Amino acid sequence: MTAFEKQYNEVKELLQFDDFNAVVKRIIDFTLDTESIPFYKNTTALLDWLDTNENNTAEKKQKLKTILQELYSFLSNKNSSEHQTIITVDNLKKKYNSNFSLGPIQLEIKTGEIIGLVGENGNGKTTLLRSLCGELAPTEGKIHYHFEYDDIYDLRTKLVYIPQRTKTWRGSMYENLEFTASCYGYLPEENNLIIDLIITRLGLRKFRNHNWSGLSSGYKMRFELARMLLRKPKILLIDEPLANLDILAQQTILDDFRNIANSPFRPIAIVLSSQQLYEVEKTSNQVVFLKQGVQKNLNSENNAIKNCIIEFESTINISDLKVTFSSLSIISLQQNGGTYIATFPEHISMNDFMKTLINHNISISYMRNISNSTRRFFVH
Repeated sequence: MTAFEKQYNEVKELLQFDDFNAVVKRIIDFTLDTESIPFYKNTTALLDWLDTNENNTAEKKQKLKTILQELYSFLSNKNSSEHQTIITVDNLKKKYNSNFSLGPIQLEIKTGEIIGLVGENGNGKTTLLRSLCGELAPTEGKIHYHFEYDDIYDLRTKLVYIPQRTKTWRGSMYENLEFTASCYGYLPEENNLIIDLIITRLGLRKFRNHNWSGLSSGYKMRFELARMLLRKPKILLIDEPLANLDILAQQTILDDFRNIANSPFRPIAIVLSSQQLYEVEKTSNQVVFLKQGVQKNLNSENNAIKNCIIEFESTINISDLKVTFSSLSIISLQQNGGTYIATFPEHISMNDFMKTLINHNISISYMRNISNSTRRFFVH
């Protein structure tokens, strides 16, 4: 089964359970994959129909099913794109006049993948993103771009960087997107079709005529993402995209990132920085932790893991907990903010931990195995 067939079957299941919002998003993704104006028109017409027939569930489901089948018939005959390495970072270092320096950084970035940069503020996440996009020149080491580009302007077009704080713009959101599309080689007849598809995909459809002051910080970030996707980038570099979003919006935008990156026909790479560890880890193919500019890769660090590390919350004092877990040969027990971090030998499992809690009638309000999480880097 091809990657596209797998995605298509997933969308069919979503439709079966009436998850219409997710189905419409994926239909837009498939429509953009066609790179075909007739399909752009068909899907845009469907979106216009949905604007006034949202509650017509039976007909809506039939229309979605029909257009999904048409997209499948077309795309199943289209050649997919293999995931390729597009950037290699070789011992990158960036030193400032202050005491801070980034690196050395060793990194391979592939299309279709999401790389999460995590770490506390001031530890080099933004510096690394700005280095990758060419804004900052390395002090040492090299960044190799495995694609053709004419000059620095062309490079910056293909390496899109979205900062945490975006610049103010004038006019309506839609007018700004029209201008952007006109600058990047779209045919006149597809300009507005593409814009309508992308803004709907990113949840901006009802804000199309809003100006800068009429959008929240989260929607301003979505606008920047829409504007940058119009440039057909090789890679998106996004600084703290989750910072101004509630937990539900965080999960939604991360799902969007995953689907955008993993297109079978137009895969791109996404590198995003965040302090939202758990959400980023669930989404990313690779997680890089930065501590005072020094790199730790979650995947490679996991190979050296010899301990079971569990984070939990309890009202029991630390002395009593140490006695309780002595039967599990506890190595260390630390308090970190309002939580405990317990380290056990490798052979201890979460089941062993839970059985001990039950046997000693200890109540906890939260627990998580962080043996394979960047969370452990914050406490060790």
